[in-house]
Amino acid sequence: MTVSIQHIDLNVLNMKTRMPFRYGIASLESVPHLFLRVTADVSGKTATGVTAEGLPPKWFTKNPDTSFAEDLDEMLAVIQQAVSFGLNAPPAASPFDLWLGVHEQQEAWAAGTDYPPLLWGFGVSMVERALIDAFCRATGDSFEAALRANTLGIRLEALHSELSGKVPAEFLPERANRTMTIRHTVGLADPLTDSDVPPEERLSDGLPQSLEASVQFYGLTHLKIKLSGDTSADIDRLQRIAQIMEAHAPANYAHTLDGNEFYTEVGPFQRFWETIQAEPTLRSFLGRALFVEQPLHRDVALGESVQADLRQWDERPPLIIDESDGELNSLAAALACGYAGGSHKNCKGVFRGIVNACLLAHYRQRDPSQAFILSSEDLCSVGPVAMIQDLTVAANLGIAHAERNGHHYFAGLSMYPQPVQAQVLASHGSFYRRHEEGYPALDVRHGRVDVSSIVDAPFGYGFELDTTQFTPLDEWDVASLDD
Repeated sequence: MTVSIQHIDLNVLNMKTRMPFRYGIASLESVPHLFLRVTADVSGKTATGVTAEGLPPKWFTKNPDTSFAEDLDEMLAVIQQAVSFGLNAPPAASPFDLWLGVHEQQEAWAAGTDYPPLLWGFGVSMVERALIDAFCRATGDSFEAALRANTLGIRLEALHSELSGKVPAEFLPERANRTMTIRHTVGLADPLTDSDVPPEERLSDGLPQSLEASVQFYGLTHLKIKLSGDTSADIDRLQRIAQIMEAHAPANYAHTLDGNEFYTEVGPFQRFWETIQAEPTLRSFLGRALFVEQPLHRDVALGESVQADLRQWDERPPLIIDESDGELNSLAAALACGYAGGSHKNCKGVFRGIVNACLLAHYRQRDPSQAFILSSEDLCSVGPVAMIQDLTVAANLGIAHAERNGHHYFAGLSMYPQPVQAQVLASHGSFYRRHEEGYPALDVRHGRVDVSSIVDAPFGYGFELDTTQFTPLDEWDVASLDD
């Protein structure tokens, strides 16, 4: 088998949120959604694959001193560089080998820049995802089939030597999940009840706006709660969230906490955790916490002092990395530090996510007494490509619940042309429902979504999507977001 990339198109669709999404130091209200379309040759057969991603401010770098336009220039620069490496890459024996070659070239190039691994790796992931889609279309296999038969050519030992001689099917579930629990994001600026919404900000689009309304509307059972770094404010907010869940959620509800990188040392976070644990009104609620995500800033999270402090904290909650997961060996480094695991996002890499899932399964086999966690987190991604492909990978890795928030902050797929909306509803009628205004909206029932149609597709979305109908990147300008 040989795999090569023949052509790549980049096109943009502007999207506006239905309400602001505040995460960490940024607030998202409008965003360019970039489509990357690959034409690939797979052993003499030509096929086209597509991927997409919103380009949000601050997540990849979290630098408070740069403007959105500067952040955007950096994101586009790493994507375009990876595109160049992909187009110039020689034919490879598999999609994995082609990806690895592009990754190594991008890494060498980025060494001469200030771009952090999380950012330059994002560029590689865009090419990688579209290539996987093209490969599955050329071979006629779903991602599920290609992963388990390993026609993708994944060599686990290329990333983790301790997995030498193994293949993904030895670690992954026999089949992908057909349903997925939605873990609803509670952003820092999100209203908890309808009364928290000022009259002038109330929406009338038929979708819930507050947490309380969302729990009842979607039947939510899982939350992801963003912390602010202010102990008093976090306690007050957690108490209110606990009251809402006790009143409206099923008895088995659960949640995760996102530390948002607000801490630079283990000690202050440990004191925060012990303080909220000591609060009687939160004891039961915190007992439902599954893990805490990235409480420490990425610049220090994997340092030697953190490792020493975490190892001395016997009563620490399960901690995972997210923004610190920028390099191929980041998860292994995190496990050595005392973290319980990491997160999967397609924007950090599909093949890396697969290998990380296998590494954690290997650790579980070696020590069944320990909990090793691979979560699925969201970057406010939306369909019909980005979010669907991300869920497809999560379902194949056996992840039971995934943070999804794009359907909450955006009004379904209302931003797409009517023909695209019709394609989505025709292809994924059990994943999306037709909103009262006609557009596709994520069909969350009892806190879950049916992912069978996206798992059975080549790589998520399945239908023929002509992304060239959107604005070519070289004709797009950031000022258009304000139109």
